[in-house]
Amino acid sequence: MAETEKVVKPYGESSSKKEEVGRMFDAIAPTYDLLNRSTSLRVDTLWRKKMIAELDPEKHRKILDVATGTADVAIQTAKRTEVEHITGLDLSEGMLAVGRQKVTKAGLDDRIVLQQGDSEALPFPDNSFDAVTVAFGVRNFENLEQGLGEMLRVLRPGGKIVILEFSRITFAPIRWGFNLYFGKIMPLIGRLQSKDPRAYAYLFESVQAFPSGTAFTDILQRVGYKQAECQPLTFGIASIYTAVKSS
Repeated sequence: MAETEKVVKPYGESSSKKEEVGRMFDAIAPTYDLLNRSTSLRVDTLWRKKMIAELDPEKHRKILDVATGTADVAIQTAKRTEVEHITGLDLSEGMLAVGRQKVTKAGLDDRIVLQQGDSEALPFPDNSFDAVTVAFGVRNFENLEQGLGEMLRVLRPGGKIVILEFSRITFAPIRWGFNLYFGKIMPLIGRLQSKDPRAYAYLFESVQAFPSGTAFTDILQRVGYKQAECQPLTFGIASIYTAVKSS
């Protein structure tokens, strides 16, 4: 089976990956932010800052944040840039409920709107957004190329996509440490703090199955994006991918 065709699901049941991912995130929504910070040692906040820095405040005024979850990227983008409006979309209504509370607490209801929807069938017209962001979401797509194609469709000509995602590490000592932490220790933390013990085991499994580096930039280019690039972060634990829609 080709690398991009390998399907890893949270529960491995007969239901679709999309259904299982939605159910998983609904279950862990109340503890998702706490677990993210504790298990990543807050490094993920630095990665998100680098991701947001890829946006051009003069060109990227209307943003779509796909797989927005609890709206971390949407909120930080609104705080760090002068974007006019951010639409956050996610499959999980449970995650969005937490996100809406955070948006209101941050006083950003006039600039951020969160809505439930399918990343592989975006409910927006063609050429609707100046930029699309996705943080730790594309590996959860059931059909990766379809989701990437939908984001390309809603980007305006010349628009930019910025994706932050975990990568498979090539440097052996770092890979061993990552595999131990994410494969053994993090699922244990998740089991103690979360209602869903499978969620953080799935995180490790989905990272191992996901095409990273040049394998992913090749997919972006095949879908139709131009100037696809990969920027490794923190010894290659994660990467920022950028690409544009041709003018």
